[in-house]
Amino acid sequence: MDVQLLLALVAGIATIIVLVLRTRLDAFIALLVACVVTGVLAGQELTGIVGSITTGFGTTLGNIGIVIGLGVAIGKILEVSGAADALARAFLRAFGRGREEWALGSVGSLVSIPVFCDSGYVIMNPLARSIARVKRGGYVALALALGCGMTLTHHMVPPTPGPLAATGILGADLGLVIVTGLIFTVILLPVVVVYARWIGPTLEDKIVPEVRDAVYPHLAAVGSARSGGGGSTRSGSGGDGHISDADRAGSGPDPQGEGREVQTYDPETYFGEPPAGEEHRRVGALLGSLPLAIPLVLIVANTVTAAVDRNQQGALAGDYEASDWTAPFAFLGNPVVALVIGAILAVYVLLPRWTPRSKVQGWLAEAASSAGLILLITGAGGAFGQVLRDSGVGDALAEAIASTALPAFLVPFVIATVVRIAQGSGTVAMITAASVTAPLVDTLGVDPVVAVLACTAGSMVFSYFNDSYFWVVTRFAGLEGTAALKGWSGITTAVWVGSIPLLFVLNLIMG
Repeated sequence: MDVQLLLALVAGIATIIVLVLRTRLDAFIALLVACVVTGVLAGQELTGIVGSITTGFGTTLGNIGIVIGLGVAIGKILEVSGAADALARAFLRAFGRGREEWALGSVGSLVSIPVFCDSGYVIMNPLARSIARVKRGGYVALALALGCGMTLTHHMVPPTPGPLAATGILGADLGLVIVTGLIFTVILLPVVVVYARWIGPTLEDKIVPEVRDAVYPHLAAVGSARSGGGGSTRSGSGGDGHISDADRAGSGPDPQGEGREVQTYDPETYFGEPPAGEEHRRVGALLGSLPLAIPLVLIVANTVTAAVDRNQQGALAGDYEASDWTAPFAFLGNPVVALVIGAILAVYVLLPRWTPRSKVQGWLAEAASSAGLILLITGAGGAFGQVLRDSGVGDALAEAIASTALPAFLVPFVIATVVRIAQGSGTVAMITAASVTAPLVDTLGVDPVVAVLACTAGSMVFSYFNDSYFWVVTRFAGLEGTAALKGWSGITTAVWVGSIPLLFVLNLIMG
């Protein structure tokens, strides 16, 4: 690879990492600065750099911006209506006693499709605590399974913004990405559960005292009694941090014994007092699933019918002329149309009819606000990819990779891994990897769906101190220092490792 073009690429990625880590600038500005740095060092004309930035930004948001906005709007309504809570409880009931880690991992995976990880974990963590109270132990395993279940779909399944942005930048079929991401999630969920069950018991005695007392109030009471009423010990059982079998089974009734029914959703928090003659209603799991399930079914149906039509015409690759019978599926299964339907269903099916218009519009405005920065980062990622194309860096990188033994589909995986470790944000890592990879997809013959999953899988690696979600999970789990790294950083790295053979298989099937 030409040294000048290689330097331009390395300098561009380094610019993103340094600006995000060491300055007050956010990833949006960092990506735009990286566009300029890369273009200048690659020898691109200054006016050409600006043209590449605006073209790439506009094209990317034109493809995916509306979908991101609609996705976060649906997620907000699921949260305020109690639908997310109802879906979580339905999964808990379905899995039954003794399979709580499986249930919470599945709950996390489901909730994190429309709801951001951070807020989703805060909403669902009381379920983990209540189950641990009933079991008299096992809280760390439950907390890790819940958190990493959320990581899987947050990184792999649109309409979560990160994989959605990568899909748009790489031009992949959204329906195929959804189906493939869900398959990856199902296959990787056992990795989450096995790791959580293995590491959890070894970290139970490392839970910080305030979290231990909140999760296991019966142990706090025992510790207070043993110390003569002068306060609880670290574990409530003698100060060595170990929860004895006697404490688990023989400390009297749990003062919060109905832990499985702990309240995790209060409609008055969002709706206030209902008008006279009205009352708050609970949204059931079936009803709550409609704004998610119907758009996903429509999008996947569009993908399936297009594949059938291609097969009938013998045009499995390249462009083809769609048959008339596929037109309704193509229209309804377009992500924009499908998610508009989902948003309308969310507002008019899940919310009480007496909900004030101003309140609903306020929630939708909050959703738009939360999506704003992601939209800007996504557009800037598209701009970075366009600069790489127009400056010749993309073609040069493709030629360099083709001459090595490294499988081409692992390039976005490695880039996402490096960027994630360096700056912490999985979304930024996905978008950066997709932007760098976009010019290579056609040249190297990598299927866009494989490239998207490689970006998303690589971005799951070793969540630690520079990742905001690391702090959410470890604070709620009551883990600090080495225990936090063993628990949370370890489980995210385990699913990262587990995704590698899946990528090889996917590339064999679709490559």
